[in-house]
Amino acid sequence: MSEIHYPDLTRDISRELASLRQTQKGTMQGFGAMAAASMADGALSEKHKELIATAIAVSQRCAGCIGFHVKALVRLGTTRAEFEEMLGVAVYMGGGPALMYCAEALQAWTQFAPAPASAPAA
Repeated sequence: MSEIHYPDLTRDISRELASLRQTQKGTMQGFGAMAAASMADGALSEKHKELIATAIAVSQRCAGCIGFHVKALVRLGTTRAEFEEMLGVAVYMGGGPALMYCAEALQAWTQFAPAPASAPAA
């Protein structure tokens, strides 16, 4: 498993793409509009769409995609059980390579998800 720190990775990707937002405005605005339209609630909720996107990110072995979509899943209140069930589908569709990237997705989940609250001391 890699030593990727997903919050840093997503921040660094956003920072590095800033120059393209200036020099390739049409392309970047078009991609942003496509992303917003694709992920908007419709027949499927934004959360379901993010689960699909994360499964594709895992099966395509894209660490940056995993980072951004896992971050969104955490923001949308996805449960660990929902997340792990999606990973099972990603493995079914992507085989062994997807299984290896499930470890990456689980690492991202751990880094983005808030730590569980401690039980009160007795």
